[in-house]
Amino acid sequence: MKSFRQDLQKQLLERKQNALMRQRRTLFSPQGTEIILDGSHVTSFCSNDYLGLAGHPDVIQAYHDGLEQFGAGSGASHLVSGHMASHHALENELAEFTGRSRALIFSSGYMANIGVITTLLGKKDAVFEDRLNHASLLDGGLFSGAAFKRFPHLDSDSLDKQLAETDGQRKLIVSDGVFSMDGDQACLPELIRVSEKHDALLMLDDAHGFGVLGKEGGGVVAHCQEQGVHIDEDNLQVLIGTFGKAFGGSGAFVAGSEELIETLIQFSRPYIYTTAMSPAMAEALRKSLQLVRKDNWRREYLAQLIQRFRNHCADLGLDVLASETPVQAVVLGEAETALEASQKLLEKDIYVTAIRPPTVPVGSARLRITFSAIHTESQFQKLLDSLEEVARISNMSSSK
Repeated sequence: MKSFRQDLQKQLLERKQNALMRQRRTLFSPQGTEIILDGSHVTSFCSNDYLGLAGHPDVIQAYHDGLEQFGAGSGASHLVSGHMASHHALENELAEFTGRSRALIFSSGYMANIGVITTLLGKKDAVFEDRLNHASLLDGGLFSGAAFKRFPHLDSDSLDKQLAETDGQRKLIVSDGVFSMDGDQACLPELIRVSEKHDALLMLDDAHGFGVLGKEGGGVVAHCQEQGVHIDEDNLQVLIGTFGKAFGGSGAFVAGSEELIETLIQFSRPYIYTTAMSPAMAEALRKSLQLVRKDNWRREYLAQLIQRFRNHCADLGLDVLASETPVQAVVLGEAETALEASQKLLEKDIYVTAIRPPTVPVGSARLRITFSAIHTESQFQKLLDSLEEVARISNMSSSK
């Protein structure tokens, strides 16, 4: 037992020495743009609450109403006695929202991705993943036992070649819709073209696209459809969304054909063997969905903030990755540099986290700055002024 603890201590020390030690910080306030972090009042630019719905009074009221009607917990899995009317209504509304036959809710995005990939694939199959996919997608591919292939980021030619050279009874292409650490988007028309060429299935996790892109917040799919791209459940067989970002809640959903959803109900272990989402949360999410679809001003305001921020960073000579989404990555290179910049911003009461390996590739540590539709003009200007001052005194100039 002593050697076990020593092994862990050595592993932790090595991570700390490489400036890769993660640290939890505690909020003593609701999620929002002004928060109390470890006892200090700071302005947050690192939440995924893109539309500002986590603290919306109508969403909170819907949660309260759900508590009154259904209680705090579901008490069982969906296939025992935990599937409540609020869950069923939310699934029907999500199916209509996405233009799919059915939808199925999961307790988290991680569980949804693991559940779908491990249900659809086995040892005789093959999975092809963008190299910058979220960890849950990569883990799902590895856990499935299928031949596991990764293609360079957004490189459809390499994907095409891999598909041609790989055998598999069933082939599945998996991609994020909006990449969580870079903020750029998958080229969905290209993925559809390549998948159809090789008779492969296509799965898109649009966790960071739903709510912020496309008509009524329909995400990357809606964004592409507005440009004339034909997309349906026959050429994009699996569509994933989460509730922990623009929807301001927690949980996730899968949308697709009748056959896909019923297969997941029957065979997806992360769906079958877990307690169902709180019915009160489902009621809150139903209200969030209404606001996501109705409040287009939130997306318009976000777009303005994003463009102004990018213009300012260009003037400062900062290396900001290409992104039209609320995820704006200022690449600094070394983990120590990113940590130092994050700390200096925090000293100015601006909370922006440093993202380091293994979350991002070595040499691409960054500040991941995210925007919300409830950031005020004064908060936004405070970020710009603080970033400019920190850039002046730190090694934050572009590495290009």
